[in-house]
Amino acid sequence: MSAEQAHLPPGVEVITTLPEAAARIPVGAEARTIRVTLPPGDPGAPPHRHPGPIFGYVTEGEILFELEGQPPRVLKAGDALFEPGGDVIHYQGANNLPDKQSQLVVTMFAPPGTPVLTVVSAEELAERRHLRVTAPS
Repeated sequence: MSAEQAHLPPGVEVITTLPEAAARIPVGAEARTIRVTLPPGDPGAPPHRHPGPIFGYVTEGEILFELEGQPPRVLKAGDALFEPGGDVIHYQGANNLPDKQSQLVVTMFAPPGTPVLTVVSAEELAERRHLRVTAPS
């Protein structure tokens, strides 16, 4: 148990701390809490990017999660996630379960009025293909 956790009341637990996340929050950003619910087998949104960083938590099921520069990984209920936003492409956020719903709740820090996500064109995906990390075989 960390010193931080030793002073918390029963039932309160720090899951993840990311000190470097604060440097990525745009000046004047608003915080948006977003729930993403994916039906069984849903592939999620096409490759996209977010206007600011996202910090979240898988509340149900399993999410196949892939960011540019990182290999795909499966996040299960109880796992936390961080996405830097900005120029980084979010390739996958799919429901990894064929027979059950999956869900995550995230907080996004973004300039007011910006879209939650912007889909990346096929041309840009081709140009940045060298930045995508494939899972080890």
